[in-house]
Amino acid sequence: MPFKGDTLSQTVQSRTGARRATPALFLALECERPLAGPEVFCLAGIDRVVIGRGARRSAKHLVSSAFKVEVPDGWMSGTHVEMRRSDDGWTVVDVGSKNGIVLDGKRIREALIEDGALLQLGRTFFRFRTDFAEREAPLEAHEGWPSQKELSTFSPAYAELMAQLHAVAPTRVPVLIRGETGTGKEVLARALHASSGRHGAFVAVNSGAISPSLLEAELFGYRKGAFSGADRDHPGLVRASDAGTLFLDEIGDLPLAGQAALLRVLQESEVLPVGATQPQRVDLRIVAATHRDIHQLAREDRFRSDLLARLDGVTLEIPPLRDRPEDIAVLIPALLRKLALERPDVTLSPEAARALLEYHWPLNVRELEQALSGGLALSGLKTIELKHLPRSLQDKEKEPVQRELTSDEIAHREELLRFLSKHRGNLSAVARELGKGRTQVVRWMSRYGLDAETFRSFHQRD
Repeated sequence: MPFKGDTLSQTVQSRTGARRATPALFLALECERPLAGPEVFCLAGIDRVVIGRGARRSAKHLVSSAFKVEVPDGWMSGTHVEMRRSDDGWTVVDVGSKNGIVLDGKRIREALIEDGALLQLGRTFFRFRTDFAEREAPLEAHEGWPSQKELSTFSPAYAELMAQLHAVAPTRVPVLIRGETGTGKEVLARALHASSGRHGAFVAVNSGAISPSLLEAELFGYRKGAFSGADRDHPGLVRASDAGTLFLDEIGDLPLAGQAALLRVLQESEVLPVGATQPQRVDLRIVAATHRDIHQLAREDRFRSDLLARLDGVTLEIPPLRDRPEDIAVLIPALLRKLALERPDVTLSPEAARALLEYHWPLNVRELEQALSGGLALSGLKTIELKHLPRSLQDKEKEPVQRELTSDEIAHREELLRFLSKHRGNLSAVARELGKGRTQVVRWMSRYGLDAETFRSFHQRD
């Protein structure tokens, strides 16, 4: 059928598996009902779309090549706008609404719509895409996957990542997850464990946070009396994950001595607790994660190549949130449910909603969660307004970096993000640690579209 008014989870793949690119209209966010979540309407074979107020959210045919989308938004008119296809593309036209149209933050009566345009009608936001991959489906479509709304996606790249993770989950293959700070590496690792069928525990280890002097005792355990203060046997983190999953977060920060000790455990599938004389067998599944280029570290002899070979069974790259902006609309209701179970009636002002949908999120999903958490706290039981969000979102002059970065620039940006987070946006401290002038740090931040206030606000709410 030419009309595809179903939600994305109902989209069917073609028999060939090829992506059928088509225009699409995303119902991104209802300010009065943000927990209702997003919906997508594929426009294959459609020439006219009418959007207006209705008793409930629905889509219905008007004629074979036209349909009407209705939203229960009291600020929309019964027939608010029309979208019309022509040889020049798609045009949106106000057909006599009371509250008009806001397109990418500007009031208009009629205009051509470009790819990615954000359309505000009443207190509901729509996003238009000219090249939507129709076959893609959200994570819930994978049978047997744990129900985690934070992992749902409209992004083809993230959906492909989820498919790979789903395929590898029930195996023993080690998985290396790479992604920028805040992209959700541990969330992904926990989903992998939940889907693996392994009955043991999921044990998370921050590889860079363990003192080198205590590393072996923490990882491999110890016997009572092995050293001063060892008043009982301790199994260690590796044995605690027996028959489960050991998640080694920020594996690139593991000291070389710890790398050597971990390599032997992976080679032999056994650990020798401190103070013990006989090793103990372990049923081990390793999932490691890093925001660093670990292969480059290995080339620089800062990470053992033989250990990397043991960890790098399958490498999964998490795309940053700025590369999948369509998922912001998926994450907002998922995070609001998580953060405010007692507030099913939470609402957003249009200004706050637009800021959330248009911001480029340099600290990724973690920053979005912190912004919503702070907004909920500051708004009390009232509507979350723009003033309740971090100042970085309130500055409408800030724009994301538009051009594609080189691999060296990506690595440099990641290093700068790490120091900005470490020093909580203190540019002088970052400059001192990098051995550069403060002015140079400011230039780099401008180049990469970063804002020091983001890091100060983020840590104040953490």
